Amino acid sequence: MKIRILGIALSVVLICLAANKGFPAPPAPAPTESTAGMQTAVFAGGCFWGVEGVFEKVKGVSKAVAGYSGGEAKTAHYEVVENGTTGHAESVQVTYDPSKVSYGQLLEVFFAVAHDPTEKNRQGPDSGTQYRSVIFYANEQQKQAAEAYIRQIDAAKVFPSPIVTEVVSLRAFYPAEAYHQKFLQRNPDYPYIVYNDLPKLEQLKKQFPELTR
Repeated sequence: MKIRILGIALSVVLICLAANKGFPAPPAPAPTESTAGMQTAVFAGGCFWGVEGVFEKVKGVSKAVAGYSGGEAKTAHYEVVENGTTGHAESVQVTYDPSKVSYGQLLEVFFAVAHDPTEKNRQGPDSGTQYRSVIFYANEQQKQAAEAYIRQIDAAKVFPSPIVTEVVSLRAFYPAEAYHQKFLQRNPDYPYIVYNDLPKLEQLKKQFPELTR
């Protein structure tokens, strides 16, 4: 496993600054969303430990799984993905109840708390295409909601730089190795988690108390 550089990530600082400016309201749910049964959404925003850890704390989310999206099944392995040439991004598959939390609210958490969407091919101390910001949409409704919300956030100038998040069709999601699952939950004292990810959980509670469990 690659050694992760320690230090307070600049992305966390930018996320906090953005939170102080306030985010526009997320896209309204589709008319049938709340009655559609359990849904899934896939997000990528840097190391999947922190993204998974954030979504695990969101009310209405029943499961968050760390994994890989964007590449082929044969290369969906950590040691291979880490070379940055597979097309994969470290991703998180979120299973949620749309009657309790909407896709739009998940987008808001993703942009406001889970990562810095203005960073290209990096997040904090991690760099490479495997750490890029991506929304892998499963249907046209998710695509339209994601693209519309990006336009809203950019128009509101929430961040000092434009959002670089890719919005691409989900081809497949491959769960990561067992030792990556619930890493934040199992290793809250791990230095990388302490410096880079625990501040995100604090920001979640501060900015979205009604969504935090």
